[in-house]
Amino acid sequence: MKKRLQYNLLVLKEFYYAGALSCAELSIRIGKSIPFTAQLLANLVAEGTVLENGLAPSAGGRRPAMYSVKPDAMYIIAVAMDQLVTRVVIMDFENKPVMPLLQEELKLADNPEALDHLKALVEDTIKKAKIPKKKILGVGIGMPGFIDPQKGVNYSFVSIDDNSISGYLHKELDMPVYIDNDSSIIALAEQHFGVAVGVGNAMVVNIGWGIGLGLILNHELYRGGNGFAGEFSHIPFFDNNKVCSCGKKGCLETETSLKVIIEKAEQGLKRKDASAFLKKDFRTGSVEKDWQAIVKAAQMGDEYVVKLLTAAGYDIGRGVAVLIHLFNPELIVLSGRGAQAGRIWQAPVLQAVNEHCIPRLVGNTLVKMSTLGYKAELIGAAALVLENLSKTKKIHPSKTIAPLPNTV
Repeated sequence: MKKRLQYNLLVLKEFYYAGALSCAELSIRIGKSIPFTAQLLANLVAEGTVLENGLAPSAGGRRPAMYSVKPDAMYIIAVAMDQLVTRVVIMDFENKPVMPLLQEELKLADNPEALDHLKALVEDTIKKAKIPKKKILGVGIGMPGFIDPQKGVNYSFVSIDDNSISGYLHKELDMPVYIDNDSSIIALAEQHFGVAVGVGNAMVVNIGWGIGLGLILNHELYRGGNGFAGEFSHIPFFDNNKVCSCGKKGCLETETSLKVIIEKAEQGLKRKDASAFLKKDFRTGSVEKDWQAIVKAAQMGDEYVVKLLTAAGYDIGRGVAVLIHLFNPELIVLSGRGAQAGRIWQAPVLQAVNEHCIPRLVGNTLVKMSTLGYKAELIGAAALVLENLSKTKKIHPSKTIAPLPNTV
């Protein structure tokens, strides 16, 4: 029974990433024989979890039957957190929200109530969706900070007495819960659903309140020795004497984060710098509203805002040039909250890369904007659940996931 459950979960993960598969394609993906795979499919079809979708397009010979997971057979709760804003949504198996996004400003730093607030948001989401818990596979949470996904610990934010965020929420919500670094799961989303699909080596830059990095090396998400790889934001680039959120001075974040861009916009307006769309009182007290004002101005071609974003993009590009020299990636993806401003980032990043990289190294490296944009972290949070359920049935060393009735 345990092995069958594990194979069922592995099958679900492959369908989640691929959409529709034939029995032969699925057997290759899970590494089992066609008869064994056919029996798994027959069981899942009988349970109403998997549907037969007709025949594949003709490629000569007999056309194989195609299968996919019924979109409303099961759901995933996706949580995207950053230092200041938390978003929660329930998605079906096609990554489509089944209810309006729940979003609140939730400060993580020095906030002992952050975890209880998060729990309440998830509970409220479940209540509003009116979906039975047995149809929810689990909760995936992306959050900033130094995170140990196996232990469910965030060493930077949201600590609790026994240190296990996932264990605590699993007990309170009565369902599997997984946490991971926000930049890592954004890279996971880009790898399976975005512009990095099929790319073996890619760097995914998460432009947000900090500047995060997700690394895809040899088709695998790279986490480093302790799971903390990708702290791009805290590489010292500037001799500006500005204190970073990490406590050091001159980090990349101190000139390029969205918070800094908002601050520079406010300072410029006080100096009478002209902006066609930003008003002198544009600082509302809500960083989310302030950033959306920047986005709107950029999309309208506001010269002042474009210059601010271009300057930040160039400095990010200088950092990307270092990554190219170290890793020689095929692709650089510009993703995260900052992607809301659109392609405005691409040109200055490319300019910096071309100026600071050895031509032979950068010759085959592409720089692309994310097609997932600000949704990337939510999609990555959903993918996190499938990734973990298909590998292990433990939420952390002392918590075990109960099989869901509709998946066995």
